[in-house]
Amino acid sequence: MQQLNLPVFSFRYKEENGKKFIFDEVRKKFVALTPEEWVRQNFLQFMNRHLKYPQNLTGVEKMIKVHGLSQRCDIVLYNRRGKPAMIVECKAPSVKVDENTLSQAARYNTALEVPYLVLTNGLKHYCIYIDLKEGSHSVESRFPAFEELQ
Repeated sequence: MQQLNLPVFSFRYKEENGKKFIFDEVRKKFVALTPEEWVRQNFLQFMNRHLKYPQNLTGVEKMIKVHGLSQRCDIVLYNRRGKPAMIVECKAPSVKVDENTLSQAARYNTALEVPYLVLTNGLKHYCIYIDLKEGSHSVESRFPAFEELQ
């Protein structure tokens, strides 16, 4: 798979009937290795190993209801109290991270009301802080470590 703008991690792989799979440590199962999944698995490892987000406070492909419709968040990270604190929207490296990506994450946030939205295609990453009380937002220069979440 393509080299990403993230540290290099090692993964478990398998192949069945000509199809490749990667082991998801959070979901504890092999999942189809697509370009988007490659980004998701690398970003999960980055968040866990470098920013110390515990796997037991991480949700992958988390089902939520948005305006009565079922949607899936790529990654939802929870704080120590078990409250959602960050949504990560992953795209394949070939997909541009743009306003559509932000709109998708913002739609999910109408249900979860988290202070951080992260958008990534593995090559470019954006972290947006949302002041839920003030209704303002800012693009952050770095990702918050787990201990920084409220």
